[in-house]
Amino acid sequence: MQLLMKYFIITIDTEGDNLWAYHKGDPIKTENVKFIPRFQDLCNKYGFKPVWLTNYEMIMSDEYVDYIKKPLTKGQCEIGIHIHAWNNPPLYELNGKYKGNPYLIEYPDDIIYAKFKTTYGLIEERLGVKVKSHRSGRWAMDNRYFKLLEDFEITCDCSYTPGVSWAKAEGETVRGGRDYSKVPKNTHMVGKILEVPATVRHYNHYLSGGSLKHKLRTIVKGGSIWFRPALSSLSEMKKLMKDVDAEPGNNYLEFMIHSSELMPGGSPYFIDSNAIDKMYATMDELFAYARKLGYEGETLESYTNRFLKK
Repeated sequence: MQLLMKYFIITIDTEGDNLWAYHKGDPIKTENVKFIPRFQDLCNKYGFKPVWLTNYEMIMSDEYVDYIKKPLTKGQCEIGIHIHAWNNPPLYELNGKYKGNPYLIEYPDDIIYAKFKTTYGLIEERLGVKVKSHRSGRWAMDNRYFKLLEDFEITCDCSYTPGVSWAKAEGETVRGGRDYSKVPKNTHMVGKILEVPATVRHYNHYLSGGSLKHKLRTIVKGGSIWFRPALSSLSEMKKLMKDVDAEPGNNYLEFMIHSSELMPGGSPYFIDSNAIDKMYATMDELFAYARKLGYEGETLESYTNRFLKK
């Protein structure tokens, strides 16, 4: 009997520093570029190939471009695209009444197209690649956006978060984002685009890590476990890996992190070097566990090519 191949996909929203604290008009720094090599080295250690989902300010960083060319040339990573609508040219005023950063899908069609074309073109110009993978800023997709990906010959999206609703996450002109609480958990087609959802599962009742308050909430109400160190503990993520690995027909795990989370103080989650070191110890153990479970490193583009050839 032929064993099912299992693929470990690492996705990094590659963006400016601590955008959780961003307010309209703030300058956006990219100091987290200096901390990217350590993570690439960890991936290399296990033969995993991270997908650097790159946004506007990062592709404009000479330091990022100069560094990422090295693992890219060696076939050790993939470059995808990630769009944050609020600072990605061309700039356009929405003048909405809500307090969140705008979703790309809030803009007129021509502005959406122009914003996407800007970053897509810069990645091709500065790194010499036509990107094939994508994740939307703030996880927001709609039918227009999927059609846009088709127009740019993007083959893969990883914006869906199964079991999670963003309906209370304000944009600038909308009260909330997309509701993914009932989307398929695993790989599926949306038109001509392969959707590879983030590895996140909702549990009705479980004993979590973290504070006593958090433990009580998950016991009583349940909650989502993300394959993301900022939101889930080591024990939670290992439970998630084991459970997803046992799902019939599923053949991938998708790890998620932000490039700014690799830098002390680059996010609200890892505020100093000690927190970063602990996170790396967690990731090291997770990556080793993935190998123990039999997972092979894969990029989104390669995974998509395998799926579409079946």
